[in-house]
Amino acid sequence: MDNYDKKILDIIQSHFPLTSRPYKDVGEQVGLTESEVLNRVRDLKKSGVIRRMGANFSSHTLGWQSTLCAASCPEDKLDEFVAEVNKHDGVTHNYLRENEFNVWFALIAPDMSTVEAILASITVATGIKVLNLPADKLFKIKVDFKMDK
Repeated sequence: MDNYDKKILDIIQSHFPLTSRPYKDVGEQVGLTESEVLNRVRDLKKSGVIRRMGANFSSHTLGWQSTLCAASCPEDKLDEFVAEVNKHDGVTHNYLRENEFNVWFALIAPDMSTVEAILASITVATGIKVLNLPADKLFKIKVDFKMDK
């Protein structure tokens, strides 16, 4: 990555322009054309530097329910279990851990009854019970990776 890539990444992490020509606007800020910025973003995505581009919404503010989930999954059923979990649109994170509870994921749904129904369907499909661990208090940490340092 060169300095242009780093400047682009600094901008698009949290200050992506909400305009009809966002890449043109980013280009004006860093000294490149719209097509140069777009090509760089495509290359960064293709190389895996950028994993995902999209908006982040506050599910709580929207009235939705989020929860942390954990499961103790036998090694020989891991692929099947993870595939079933990942079928659900509300799954936002899915991690393996070295622990008795080796699969952890976050789930967002319109309400707790929908969360419970999704978790029950995962258990029915896989035979593995999922713990539902909704937060009592929300702690949200905003992370930006400063590229210019």
